[in-house]
Amino acid sequence: MILTDDQRSVLETAQRFSREALAPFYQAREEQERIDPKLMETMGELGLIAPETPEELGGLGLDSVTSGLIAEALAYGDFSMAYVPIMGSLMTKLLSSYAEPAVAAEWVPRIVKGRSLIAVGLTEPRGGSDAANLVLRAEKCPGGYRLNGEKTSITGADQSDGVVLFARTGSKEAGARGVTAFFVPTALKGISATRFRDVGSRILGRGSLFFDDVVVPEDHRLGDEGGGFVQVMQGFDFTRALLGLQCVGAAQASVDESWRYIDQRQAFGEKLSAFQGVTFPLAEAETMLAAIRQLCLHTLRLRDAGLPHTSEAAMCKWLGPKTAVDIIHQCLLTHGHYGWSLDLPHQQRMRDVMGIEIGDGTAQIMKMIIAGQKGAEARSRN
Repeated sequence: MILTDDQRSVLETAQRFSREALAPFYQAREEQERIDPKLMETMGELGLIAPETPEELGGLGLDSVTSGLIAEALAYGDFSMAYVPIMGSLMTKLLSSYAEPAVAAEWVPRIVKGRSLIAVGLTEPRGGSDAANLVLRAEKCPGGYRLNGEKTSITGADQSDGVVLFARTGSKEAGARGVTAFFVPTALKGISATRFRDVGSRILGRGSLFFDDVVVPEDHRLGDEGGGFVQVMQGFDFTRALLGLQCVGAAQASVDESWRYIDQRQAFGEKLSAFQGVTFPLAEAETMLAAIRQLCLHTLRLRDAGLPHTSEAAMCKWLGPKTAVDIIHQCLLTHGHYGWSLDLPHQQRMRDVMGIEIGDGTAQIMKMIIAGQKGAEARSRN
């Protein structure tokens, strides 16, 4: 891909930061189980969080492709830390598009500068994939809305400064048309959080948020009452392409390490790189990563051009994590008994990436989206 001068400059900054600040301490940070606030702020100072945000709100006003390049570059050094700018891109887009101007002016610059982490409150204990069938209610009250209920499986639940929350304001029969989105600062009275014990992405953490008579000001509603769900869900097409590139970055790191390893390790009087049984899986991995990378960048270019990209984004979201997990697994095996060790990063990358096969929409949901889109296109041509 031919990059513009701006894209090349930002990419070089992201790669240098990833190589020097993230990669050397990737495994050590897992033991901390917290996002390093200094790293977040440094990413913000370098312009690596939501660079597509308008300049008047603290961003650089760049394109979506640049955000994708950053996601891959940072994930190469630390998969979990790359999630911070990805969520930043989603949240700044949602707030700048649907929040009241005063709310956006207060919070968007804080996100871009790496001073605030915002979470998504969509999943509920009774189900995750059926996102429009929510139970948590937002009842009108003097000055705003009163929230009661639980949201679960929230990345960064116990270390976020706010949450974009989906709550039911209409009848259950109304489905998605009865759901409204809100921006809820987690410092509000009546909010508490828990943390789960997860397999991977431990510095981010995942947990539940509980809302006990929490009053959200009316000006913190995002979009129209009863219509915010449809409006806000469109933003996820952006992050699905970014998540695909995040997975590519982590897998590429393991592949690069494997090439170096087989050029040093010997067996039967030859370097491992002399054996096709060792090199062919890595050659296949390079091919698949190049293909997924181009799919994700193509999706972001469609977004920048204002063209539909929902099905392409869904393709990125299911193919990227699945392929990355398979590739990292193969790299672990390529390292033999060394790979089967907590001392090498392959096992951690595999655990971290695996979570994206579940979160933000499973492969089955993504395939349903693709099938629905393509089926509609086919019918329109008949």
